[in-house]
Amino acid sequence: MLLRNARIATMQPGAPYGLIEHGVVAVQDGRIAWVGSEADIPADWADAPGEDLGGRLVTPAPIDCHTHIVHGGDRAGEFEMRLEGASYEEVARAGGGIVSTVRATRDADEDALLARALRFADALIAEGACVIEVKSGYGLDVETELRMLRAARAIETARPVRVRTSFLGAHAVPPEYKGRPDAYIDEVCLPALEAVAAERLADAVDGFCEGIAFDTDQIGRVFDRAAALGLPLKLHAEQLSHMGGTALAARYGALSADHVEYTTQADAQALADAGSAAVLLPGAFYTLHETQLPPVAAFRAAGVPMALATDCNPGSSPLASLLLTMNMGCTLFRMTPEEALAGITRNAARALGLDDTGTIAPGLRADLAIWNVSQPAELAYRIGFNPLHRRIFGGQG
Repeated sequence: MLLRNARIATMQPGAPYGLIEHGVVAVQDGRIAWVGSEADIPADWADAPGEDLGGRLVTPAPIDCHTHIVHGGDRAGEFEMRLEGASYEEVARAGGGIVSTVRATRDADEDALLARALRFADALIAEGACVIEVKSGYGLDVETELRMLRAARAIETARPVRVRTSFLGAHAVPPEYKGRPDAYIDEVCLPALEAVAAERLADAVDGFCEGIAFDTDQIGRVFDRAAALGLPLKLHAEQLSHMGGTALAARYGALSADHVEYTTQADAQALADAGSAAVLLPGAFYTLHETQLPPVAAFRAAGVPMALATDCNPGSSPLASLLLTMNMGCTLFRMTPEEALAGITRNAARALGLDDTGTIAPGLRADLAIWNVSQPAELAYRIGFNPLHRRIFGGQG
């Protein structure tokens, strides 16, 4: 495959967007064989049949590096209740909140979980996504956590997309363990982690470090076990308050700390020193009417890679569009369009520990998105508009 007459945003360091005008991408055996300008095509590719893209933009395929798309039920009813004036406490008393999702997820079999997840996966694929991260965390018992991760693994057999899974057993304390978070960690979360590792169902281990979930000591115990099992780490940190989660993630060399609204400048430097990414989730910020902005300037100054993701979930971020996520990253968090595009490509790959995708360079997977736009900024600029011309997944498409 030879793609010619394109503007290519390689997202490689150097020029803005790593942009190549009058560009060409050569694809062979599912990998990028060569990329550069028309004038510099190697002799052995010069006469190869190609496709004229008519000046369209080519980027690395989008990556959604933080989702919860495997779950049962929905929470549209409580969304309506809140708009009619009900408090979160009233919603909870009516059976809403995460408890309702846990109940619906426990009641769903693997086929039902997969069918529901595919609706969200299809929406992301329609915008060019080639990698989707999927978390467990709505089972909160051993059997359902395993079932969620099996359903997540099944997505990539049902659709042309790569799935990275994260075990999120330390997501919340289930009703049967109310007021006993340490007992839940010991009796459910850690045994579930062992079972998940035995079946190789998880590519990473995540947790929720927050006052409404688990403290740093409890998360540390989960992380110690995960590290002993050889699993990479991620963490929901500093979303609603400063609990020390970001520093904890950095101390363990986590792939990423996610949400991070209450992260400090010192935390940002710790992430930079650890080589961890910060995953910004504007969908949750928007849905929850938050006002504490993540410290984007501190991340820039420290050189922390900033990823963007949908956080697609039934409660705090019912968002299944990476294009809208880019726009939100710019309008709500004051990221630049280049930072937003890096956030769903190069830095999203980094947040998942992937080194074979996220930029356009020889040797990497040919996961590409071809867009009906003339400049990269348009991807973050428009709202509710999908300009995808074509998606190429592993050289196919």
